[in-house]
Amino acid sequence: MRAQLSILALGLAAFGCALDSQPDADPEPATGGAAGAATGGASGAWASGGAWASGGAAGAAGAAGAAGAGGAAGDTGSGGSGGSVATGGSTGTGGSGGTGGAGGSKTNDCPRVEVSVAAGATLNVRPTPATAGAAVGTLPNGAIVDVLAQVQGEAVSGNSLWFQIPTPKGYISAAFATCTLKQPPVVTAPDGYYLPLTCGTSAKIAQGNNGGFSHQGKAYYAYDFSIGLNTPMVAMADGVVKYLYDKTGPGDPCYNGGGSSCYPYANYVVLKHGDGKLTTYKHLNHVKVALGQKVKRGSVIGLSGSTGYSTGPHAHVMRMDDCGQYSCQSIPLKFVDVGGDHVPDTGQIVKSGNCP
Repeated sequence: MRAQLSILALGLAAFGCALDSQPDADPEPATGGAAGAATGGASGAWASGGAWASGGAAGAAGAAGAAGAGGAAGDTGSGGSGGSVATGGSTGTGGSGGTGGAGGSKTNDCPRVEVSVAAGATLNVRPTPATAGAAVGTLPNGAIVDVLAQVQGEAVSGNSLWFQIPTPKGYISAAFATCTLKQPPVVTAPDGYYLPLTCGTSAKIAQGNNGGFSHQGKAYYAYDFSIGLNTPMVAMADGVVKYLYDKTGPGDPCYNGGGSSCYPYANYVVLKHGDGKLTTYKHLNHVKVALGQKVKRGSVIGLSGSTGYSTGPHAHVMRMDDCGQYSCQSIPLKFVDVGGDHVPDTGQIVKSGNCP
């Protein structure tokens, strides 16, 4: 069944959508024992402090090896000449003393993680490394985020490792995220936003900002475009697909629109742009992009429809702050290709200059 996500009502065809959040998730590098405390000649272990100890022969009982405790973080430890006689054994060399990687630690082998959840789902970001707290945000499949720390917490699917991340600030379970050296897609800040219609296409604004029907609260700065079924919807600026929902199709009770019970089931796409802001495109009949995909301004991201809480084919678009979720507070959106103050009013006919 579809998971519940909340969205605001659209004008003449009200706004609504949903996205199912996954439960909260790749083992961290072993924290190991004290660097250099090799037992009977083991080759050494990756210490929690990041220093690499070469271990070394410690004698029959391994006690003599304690002299090479990996050196001070970042220093090339002399490791101790080992000199003390091992209990019940020969003189231990004390290990090579731990060469202690450059700068005190080996290069971070988990600077970022990549989220891996089911297509169309999201991973919850929790305030603590446990599933009990309410989610503070979500991440889509394929998202790449920085790692601040690796900690132990509640076991999820047998995995107790959690990653602390900066945005949204919180923790994600390693059951659904793996360490990566990949960089997230880079998108430059837009020089402006254009109408979400193909070059030369005209449409009527069915409901503008502060619309009396549904454009209040979070949706205050939204626009409804009165367009026919399967009209191409295009990116208003370069971006990366951060969220999408595409589960409502022919035969579903909310495919051709419906009342408030259809609120969670509008198909939609949310793009993140180089200025850190989001744009959303809702009530789509078909979604034409994938999560994590980089798209250029003017490229088709979906076809218009009447899915969800809607009274007829149209498109609902708005610009949002990035609150770590698919539905955030709308913010002013001006269109480069609309004259005057660049803010079209209800009833105004606009023509797209979104011509890549």
